[in-house]
Formats: sequence, C-alpha cells, structure tokens
Amino acid sequence: MSFAMRWKRENLRLILLSAAISIAMTFMFLVLLYGTAVKSVSVVVNGQETVVETKQWVLQRLLDEQAITIGPHDKVSVPLNAAIKDGDRIEVTHAIPVNVKADGKTTTVYTTGKTVKSAIEELNIPVREKDKIIPPLHTQVNAELNVTVVRVETRVSETERTMPYSIVKKEDPSLAAGKEKLVQTGKEGRIVEQIEKQYEDGVLISKKMVSKVVAAKAVDQVVAVGTKKEAPKVTVLSSSTPSIATLTKGGVTFKARKVMKNVTLTAYTAGVESTGKDEEHPQYGITASGTRVQEGRTIAVDPKVIPIGWWVYIEGIGFRRAEDKGSAIKGNKIDVYFDSKNYAERFGRKKGITVYVLGPKKPSAS
Repeated sequence: MSFAMRWKRENLRLILLSAAISIAMTFMFLVLLYGTAVKSVSVVVNGQETVVETKQWVLQRLLDEQAITIGPHDKVSVPLNAAIKDGDRIEVTHAIPVNVKADGKTTTVYTTGKTVKSAIEELNIPVREKDKIIPPLHTQVNAELNVTVVRVETRVSETERTMPYSIVKKEDPSLAAGKEKLVQTGKEGRIVEQIEKQYEDGVLISKKMVSKVVAAKAVDQVVAVGTKKEAPKVTVLSSSTPSIATLTKGGVTFKARKVMKNVTLTAYTAGVESTGKDEEHPQYGITASGTRVQEGRTIAVDPKVIPIGWWVYIEGIGFRRAEDKGSAIKGNKIDVYFDSKNYAERFGRKKGITVYVLGPKKPSAS
C-alpha cells in the first residue's frame, strides 16, 4: 500500500468533516448575502398594485413587514413560505363575506370572486332558469352584501265550471195573453279552464287563464208567452147615447157619455217615423177624417171605441178631438199628436189614464 493511500484511509473522516464545514459556510454566506440584498417586489392587493423595496427573502415576512394580513379565506398567488426575489409580483385577494339566502336558509360565504354569481357557485346552490336572484348575478360583491335566491315555480291546474242557460221568451199568438208555456227545457253548459299559477318561495304571486274550452254548450230554455187577446167589449157610442156623468175640469163643465179607465197613451208626429210620409207626400199631415193634424187637438183612436169627430177629455192632457186612426191603435189606446219628434219620443207610454168621451161638440166654459 502506497503512502498516499494509507494517508487517505487514515484521514478520511477528517477530509469529510472539512468538506461539510466548507459547504455549510458557503451556504450561510450565500444566505447572508441574499437575505441582506435589497429587492424590488410588486405587491397587488385587491387589484391595487404597489412596488416595495425589501430585504426580506420569505413572502410571509414581506407581508408582515407591509402590515398585510392574510385571512383563512384570502387568496395569495404564491405560498406564504415561498422565497422572494427581485422583480417578483405577488397578488393578494381578500375574501369578502356575502350572506346568501336560499331555500329558507341563510349562509355566509367568504368569496374572492367579483360577482354575485361567483358567491352562489362557491356555495354550490343550484339556480334554475326561472329563479330570481336579488341582486342580479352580474352585481359586484361588497362587504356584507345580502343575496336572495327566490325559487319561482309555475303550476297549471284545470278547473271546470258550469255555464248558465238563458231563458228565451217567444210570443205565441195562439196562446192566451198572460199565459206562459214551457217549450224547451234549459240545460247548463260546461267550461273547462286551465289556470297558470306562479309561486315565489311557495307563495302564490299571480295567476292567469291559459286556455278556455267549452266542453258542452248551454241549451236555452224556451218559454212561449201568449199574446192572444180577447176581443174588447166595446160599446159603440152615437150622438143619441145619453150622458152618464157631469164633470167640471179646468173651469169647463161637461157631460160625459162614457168614462174609460186604464187607457194607454202614446204619441206620434206627422213624419215618416210615425206615418211613413215625408213632407213632400201629398197626404202629409192629413188625418183619417180629412182634417190637417194640429197639436193640442188631434188624437188617433180606435173608431170602434171612440167615433171619429168626437171630443174627449184626457186626464192630464185636456180636451182632444178624435180625428185620426192607426193600425196599432186598438181598444183602450189613444195616440196623441205632437209637432215635435223629440217631444213625442220623450212622451213615451203612459198607462192607467182616465178618458171621458164627450160627443161631437167641444164643451165651452159657461
């Protein structure tokens, strides 16, 4: 064995120890040199960037130096125990507490997202197409923001209701006046409706009809109403008929040959609406007696009841002369002449009037 080999074997421990000490001293020198060097680092906190000069070489110590607190929900772009070097860019995003109410439960989430949508996604809350988010998903989050998820549900229900039948009355000339006869029995119809109801968190907010179908049509109830009238019992008067009463009306004393009760009064004019004749017609304004109509004198009567040319006294109207007749004037009916169409229309139909039939001569004040 050579001297060199013998020396190396005998001094191996010493050689290894010397090498380890050299490496350690070199490392310590480098650490001391690196740690005391000034580094320029860009620190971005919640989007606001600041460039700082530091001798720190671990991120946590840099943050402590800058009084930047990192919470359990905050986000940092690199680990806190990572070494930093000149030119590094560190991003810090602080989490914001957001209260989210959904399905009857309120939960607070600490989010580093920018919008309401990110806060809801972090809680894994499902949102359906029709659900309402208050405020909207695109709203920027801020401290203590309250978010509500309103569950919107639409339900369609079907209801059935009856449709009442109508009662139709038809005149029947073969049936005595005042009598009624059931011709057809009425039947209710049936309607099916579909109602759309909208609920928000289980509370009914609105409803509307989306369809309406007539499942069965209503059948009218038909009733015949008698119009057949008994022939009126009429006493034909003549100039020889004796007077039956003496009365004084408006300072005029007269003798009535007949007293008619429950007479119906209507009104007419000389125009087309009443006679079918216009002012150019040769018979315009000419009565059945051949006289010309005159307001305050002319009336139309049933000649079988009141002879043409006779005078009458009408309660509430006064003295009038029977000069005209009409197809609709039958029995206890009298049509009073007026010049004005409007007044004739307003006159209407007056029932229960008493009329005194006088004779061919008009009474005069004594």
